[in-house]
Amino acid sequence: MKFIHLSDLHLLPHPQTIRGIDVIARLEAAVDSIGKNFSDAELCMVTGDLTDMGDAESYRDVRRILDRLPMPWHVLMGNHDVRSVAQAELPDLPWHADGSLQYELTTDAGEFLILDSLVTREIGRLCETRLAWLKERLTAAEQAGRDVYLFLHHVPFDIGIRWLDGIKLENGDQFQDVLKGFSNIRHMFFGHVHRPVHGSWHGVPFSTVRATVHQAALQFGDTHLFIEENPSYAVVLIDDTSVLIHDHSYLEENLPITK
Repeated sequence: MKFIHLSDLHLLPHPQTIRGIDVIARLEAAVDSIGKNFSDAELCMVTGDLTDMGDAESYRDVRRILDRLPMPWHVLMGNHDVRSVAQAELPDLPWHADGSLQYELTTDAGEFLILDSLVTREIGRLCETRLAWLKERLTAAEQAGRDVYLFLHHVPFDIGIRWLDGIKLENGDQFQDVLKGFSNIRHMFFGHVHRPVHGSWHGVPFSTVRATVHQAALQFGDTHLFIEENPSYAVVLIDDTSVLIHDHSYLEENLPITK
């Protein structure tokens, strides 16, 4: 199976920019690149912060641009998103009655569990109801002999960049308690940190991806700094024995070496 991982679009109404970056053009370039190079991907996952301010026009632009992809796309909520506005502008998504966006996708590779950690712009948390849903779906997948892949905006653990660690998932310990004992979780995909970070947490592999806008500086301290490092998306390849993550710096794909 092949799929695309996009994150942190932070769209604003045209012609507004973020730190001089045309956020709409950045997303359009990513979609063009995906369509040109990886149109055979099964789907595209977008791990939150679809918009920067949660306005209706930007959600309409999210839908307009992502609809150009040659494969289905699926999204989750990030801390910059506003659930009520997103639900009004993207009504076809599998919203729950309480306004949360937490759902399951059945794929050739296994079950994709998409989690909703949005509380406020400053707080990310998985409530008891969502944790109970997660445990129930993990159990059902295990009983069916199905692998599981988790998608969440907030990283549930420290990554060493202290200001980002200060806005991680508040109840990562509770989240990890739910995951204990399940051997069928093959990978976790996060957004939020605007950096490519890869590793494992309590034995479960994970990855993040650069935003389509600005990136967070790789400085292990309290410095809150965004930089002009180029955006990327990830191409994920899954088979019976491996999960491979290829980070693609799409704005540089046509720049030949001239030396």
